[in-house]
Amino acid sequence: MLQKCVGDPSYITPIEDVQVTEDLTYEEVPISILDRQVKKLRNKEMASVKVLWRNEQVEEVTWQADEAMKFKYPYLFEPKGEVQGVEWGH
Repeated sequence: MLQKCVGDPSYITPIEDVQVTEDLTYEEVPISILDRQVKKLRNKEMASVKVLWRNEQVEEVTWQADEAMKFKYPYLFEPKGEVQGVEWGH
């Protein structure tokens, strides 16, 4: 199965698009909260948020735990996403 992917250029990510640090990680920046949901489990409720992330020109959307995102990125939860003094990179 891997041999099918090796020759297909659509599976190759140009290295210019990904800024990798010395410890082989890259930074994704949360842009905004797109949606919220609460899942009811047997004994508790679990709140999560749908987050739009950006790494250079690449964007993706993932579901994250609500409390963890509020703790790490409180500015995303301010009204209408308006943040004083924060400027997003290009």
